[in-house]
This record gives sequence, structure tokens and C-alpha cells, in this order.
Amino acid sequence: METIHEHSQDELLQLSLNHYNTPMKKLILLCSLSFCLSCQTDSKNEVLVLGMVHDKHLTEPSYSTDVLRAMIRAIDPDVILAEIPSDRFEDAMQSYEETGVVNDSRIAQFPEYVDVIIPLTQEMDFELIPTSAWTEEMAENRMATMRSIRDDPNREYDWQLYGMARFKSDSIKAASDREFDPYWINSPAYDRAANVALKIYNDLFNEELGAGGWDNINQAHYANITKELDARANQGKRILITYGAGHKGWFLNELKQRDDIQLISLHKAMGMSN
Repeated sequence: METIHEHSQDELLQLSLNHYNTPMKKLILLCSLSFCLSCQTDSKNEVLVLGMVHDKHLTEPSYSTDVLRAMIRAIDPDVILAEIPSDRFEDAMQSYEETGVVNDSRIAQFPEYVDVIIPLTQEMDFELIPTSAWTEEMAENRMATMRSIRDDPNREYDWQLYGMARFKSDSIKAASDREFDPYWINSPAYDRAANVALKIYNDLFNEELGAGGWDNINQAHYANITKELDARANQGKRILITYGAGHKGWFLNELKQRDDIQLISLHKAMGMSN
């Protein structure tokens, strides 16, 4: 006797139609299948990658912590996948709950978390998930390797090329007259400007920097993000990913390959037209 799992989906559909052998029964079956497929499409999670500017949130009025706080309230996420290392998350949250202060040197570098997102957990009903793959050792090794390259006379050309790429990238951002406008930062134009420097940085140094190289660390971050997206697939949730703005383009290129999510723009998440 044949078992059901030995058939393809098309074969199963034909078997079902043969079983429901009257026109009315076939119509009911087809309508039911169509409804189920529609429900599966409607249950896709909405995903927004929101670029952060770290310490600039404290100095740039157009993308201040107050602006970011208002934006997250308006976006109203069910889940935030954050650029916070998992090995520091529990202690950071415990210190905040006990003292109102995040006592962690790494997370304290990011005002978007210590001043905005972690405090918002007290008033909003979202799940905050740490997904950063960074470690303290990785950060120290990266800094030491970059200093060594900078000071090596044999790498002078590489260092100058990297510097010119950063200058060009910064110049494009400044020429936009919207350098710290959150809507420009969260646009394809910003990603193209940032990639001018990030591509050179990656091409020159990714292998030498090991786990802290640009492609390497993004792959590690994204593996953690993928794990959380997979665990929440087709739950009809709004998922916000918050990382430094430079990571955004890299993540979006990967996320576009998924067919179980709906990527949304900041304008749409804020209920605005583009």
C-alpha cells in the first residue's frame, strides 16, 4: 500500500480531487486549499532593518535618542533583534531592572540600547533578543590588527586606499544634506554611499581580521538573526532588526533571498507613503 508521504504535492492534490469526485466537492476542496495558501501568505512576518548611528544619537538632533524613541513607539515591533552580544545580555538587563542603569562597558557604547530600547521594554510589549556575534576578544584583535596595518610601511598603499574610500564615502553622505536624517540613513542611497568604503575595507582586510572582518562578522551576526527568524517563521509578527547603519545593506541583500518574510521600509512601518 502506498503511503501519503511518497507522493509529491501535485500528486496529492490530484488524489484529493479524485476522492472528491463531484464538481461541488472539488470546488469546496479547491476553495479550502486557496484559503489555506492565503492564510500562509498573510502570516508572513514583517521585517524592518533600522540602521543605528551609535554615539551620534547623542549629538545629532535629526536622529537623536528622542527621535529614535518616538520612531520605535510608532513602529510598534513584536520582536527586536538587537546588536547586543548574548553573553552580556542577561547581566545588562538585570542591572537595568535593579538600578535603572546598564552596567556593561560594551553595551554602554550604544545609546540606542541604554537610553532607548532597553528602557522601552518597561512600557512596550516587545521581545528583545540579543543577536550580535561580537566578543571582547574579537574587538581587541581587530583594533590591534588595524593599528599594525596602519603602522606597517609595506601596507602604506593599502592604508591610503582605505582612507580615500572612507573620505569618498563620507563626502557622498555629507553632500546629501541629509547625513543624519533617519529616512535617508534607512534608504538604498545611504547603503550605496556606505558601501564605497565598506567594500574596500572588506576587500583589503577581511581575511587578516579573521572573525572580526567585515564579511566574517556580518555572516556571524546574520547566522544569529536567521536562527531567530526561523524560530518565529509565519507568525504574523513585526520584527525590527537594529544594527549599526553600515550593516543594513549587507543584511538586506541576504534577507531579500527569504520568501517567508515581508521586508518593509521605514516609511511603511511609520504609516507613511514613500
